[in-house]
Amino acid sequence: MKGREERVKGVWGVGFPATRSTARVVAVAAALLLYSLYSIFPAFAFDPVVPGKQLEFPLDYGAHPGHRIEWWYVTGHLEEIGPPPTRGRQLGFQVTFFRVRNKDAESNPSRFAPKQLLFAHAALADPAIGKLLHGQKAARALEGLAEAAVGDTAVRIDDWSLVRQGGRYSTRVAAEGFELDLTFAPTRAPLAQGDGGFSRKGPLPEHASYYYSEPQLEVSGRVSTRGTSREVKGTAWLDHEWSSALLAREASGWDWLGVNLDGGGALMAFRIRAADGSTLWSNATVQPSATSPARVERGQIEFKPTRTWKSPRTGVAYPVAMEVRVGAETWTVEPMMDDQELDARASTGTLYWEGAVRARSASGAAGRGYLELTGYGERVPF
Repeated sequence: MKGREERVKGVWGVGFPATRSTARVVAVAAALLLYSLYSIFPAFAFDPVVPGKQLEFPLDYGAHPGHRIEWWYVTGHLEEIGPPPTRGRQLGFQVTFFRVRNKDAESNPSRFAPKQLLFAHAALADPAIGKLLHGQKAARALEGLAEAAVGDTAVRIDDWSLVRQGGRYSTRVAAEGFELDLTFAPTRAPLAQGDGGFSRKGPLPEHASYYYSEPQLEVSGRVSTRGTSREVKGTAWLDHEWSSALLAREASGWDWLGVNLDGGGALMAFRIRAADGSTLWSNATVQPSATSPARVERGQIEFKPTRTWKSPRTGVAYPVAMEVRVGAETWTVEPMMDDQELDARASTGTLYWEGAVRARSASGAAGRGYLELTGYGERVPF
């Protein structure tokens, strides 16, 4: 900035003096490190993901440091509840924490060795602003500064956090241009995805993760932008996944949809895409109402783009509007706003579209959720 030096936090979470050009080099190094971890170490070098495991709570709310990669992902729709004229205004938000095991550093006895790496993304979608506000962090795990606790959800990097206490979650994020201070109250037991929490992601059994969701979280708290703090309420969705294997070699990215249905139900659908856009693997879970059992759908899942949006910053085109077929039902998915691209190349090395959407089926069912589109600019390293 105007030739002066600034303190830049690199992938290890250690501040050092650098120019912006040096910071970009550090970001590229972080992305290459992630990719090399996945390329060098086979899945059997990490704790395995196998069918038949029973999810255990509260233990599985926490971190699983023996596995290669893990993430806690919260998205939701908010409504301002303050005085006019902004009362009722709709917002979307995302908070994601990643943990990566770095086996290459485990032989180093130093407590500062980067044996576990932590990353975080946060974003706010505000149609009044017209483009996504987002921030990111990267750090090595270091007690008291950056850590992911075992036994229950408690993950943090500096002043960013996601913590479960007393049966509720809370998150605090202070990013450039916005701040989030939100609480999430579960309304039901966790929803195991796939076969009891064993979620296949490809044609081979090792292409899998342990995966559960917590839909229909009741949200309360505050959002701050442009120096103004507003009280909000809403509904959120939490995903927690941990895995040890790469996606199939043919995979280039994925499309994922999670929707909190009006009336208390939940819909999750994803597909793993090949480079030519065809589907390598797909899966879905449908819970029509708060009291109905969930059913797993396989095979009859289709993501059909109906409209694309091209980023003016990166030139990447994303299919931001979709028709998503799950079994016999087709859902029309439309974004809250088009510009919800998240450029995380300074932390995880990824570029993706993560957007608040509305969904409606031909039968009249409806809901609000998030659509995630990865690998449209370049192959994801995961």
